[in-house]
Amino acid sequence: MELDFKKMDGLLPAVVQDAATGQVLMLGYMNEEAWTKTQAEGRVTFFSRSKNRLWTKGETSGNFLTVVSLHADCDQDAILVRARPDGPTCHRGTVSCFEQVDQTALPTAPISFLAELEQLVQRRRDFPDEDPKSYTASLFRKGLPKIAQKVGEEAVETVIDAVAGNKQGLPGEAADLLYHLLVLLAASGLSLDDVLAVLRQRHTTISGGIRRD
Repeated sequence: MELDFKKMDGLLPAVVQDAATGQVLMLGYMNEEAWTKTQAEGRVTFFSRSKNRLWTKGETSGNFLTVVSLHADCDQDAILVRARPDGPTCHRGTVSCFEQVDQTALPTAPISFLAELEQLVQRRRDFPDEDPKSYTASLFRKGLPKIAQKVGEEAVETVIDAVAGNKQGLPGEAADLLYHLLVLLAASGLSLDDVLAVLRQRHTTISGGIRRD
C-alpha cells in the first residue's frame, strides 16, 4: 500500500474506527515512520504534533488500539484504521474522542449495537466475577444445554406472536431471541462475525446468479 506523505508536509490524517461497531474513535496524524511502526507492531502509532515525536496510543494509559486492517483513500493521502480498542479511546475516559455539538443524538447502525451487546456478552463469559448477579453470567454458569433451551423457548414465543399478528409483543420476543442467540454463539466459541460470514457468502452466491437449492 503506497501512501503519498509528500502531499501534506509528511503528515497524513488517520481516522480510527472500531472494527466491531463501526464507531469512529479518534483522528490522529501519521508520518512515514509512524505508519511503518503501526504495520510492524499491530498497534496504532501516531506522530504527536504537540510532543513532536512518535506516540503509540495507550503507551501511558494501557488503552491500546490493536490494528485489524489498514486502508488508504483513493488519493493515497488519508488513512482509515480499523482497530480493536483495549479500553476507552479518549483521554477523558469516553469511548470516542468525538462528541455531539448539539442535543441531537448521534445515530448508529443496528448492527453496531448488536456488536456492542456481543462484546458485553463475551465479557460476562470471560469475567463472570465482575458482576456475579448478571443474568448473562448466570446463563453461562448453567451451561450450553440450558442456553440452547432458552433459545428454543424464545424462538417459539417469537413465532407465536408473529403468527398471531401481535405487533406489540413481537419486537420484545424477537429481542429476547437475538440476545439469547448471542449468548449461545458465545457459549459455543463462535461470534456474530461467523454468522455474518455465512450470510455474506450466501449473498455473493445469490448475486452471482448461482442457485443454492
